[in-house]
Amino acid sequence: MMTSLSPSNLADYVSNQLNCFFPDGRTMRLQEQIAAVSLTLERVEFCFKHSAVKRYFNDGQASFNHLFSDQYAAFVWFLGNTLWQANAPQPLLDKLFYLNKTLHAFECMYDTQMPAIFFLSHTVGTVLGKATYADFLVVSQGCTVGTHRNVYPVLGKGVGLGARVSIIGDCKIGDRVSIGSDTAIFQQDIGDDTTVYTSREGQLTFRAAAESYAQKFFNVNLQTVN
Repeated sequence: MMTSLSPSNLADYVSNQLNCFFPDGRTMRLQEQIAAVSLTLERVEFCFKHSAVKRYFNDGQASFNHLFSDQYAAFVWFLGNTLWQANAPQPLLDKLFYLNKTLHAFECMYDTQMPAIFFLSHTVGTVLGKATYADFLVVSQGCTVGTHRNVYPVLGKGVGLGARVSIIGDCKIGDRVSIGSDTAIFQQDIGDDTTVYTSREGQLTFRAAAESYAQKFFNVNLQTVN
């Protein structure tokens, strides 16, 4: 994968951000976690190589640019999750979570079970709770996936969320479901290959869809992936 910074330089870059934004006397030194940084870049490469967007994957090679904020938001989440799996110190995990909120207004805890392959199409105002997610997820700005009475949604593969979508509570969202902007799904199931949107009259509208919204973001056929 082409990267704008080496793993060592990236470790220093993130450390400097953490120590600048959160100067509480507990200095973060990600050079001590360089193996986790390298593993995170491997996870980012696996995620990005499935993208149909050329800034992510082009001419057979994935690319990561720390100054491309959507890419960097995904990297920071992957880093926090990788370090959480490695039982890293709690202050480091908390600061990485807070860093994503500070830089990108993106809230997704490091222990959330995000899929290996997802695409953040802008991050501002997005909150992804501890739902069940699947690969080829697309999330736009202002989205919320959250709980109602301690029950979270379950999302299938190839789900695409437009801007300001909310999915709350006991919802089972099928494979290749597309949810239009400004649509709220509450305690409701949606079958496979369905587009859902809010009509001008404010009513939820459902229609069968030959191709999902998420498809345009990935270079594999979402109808055939397992």
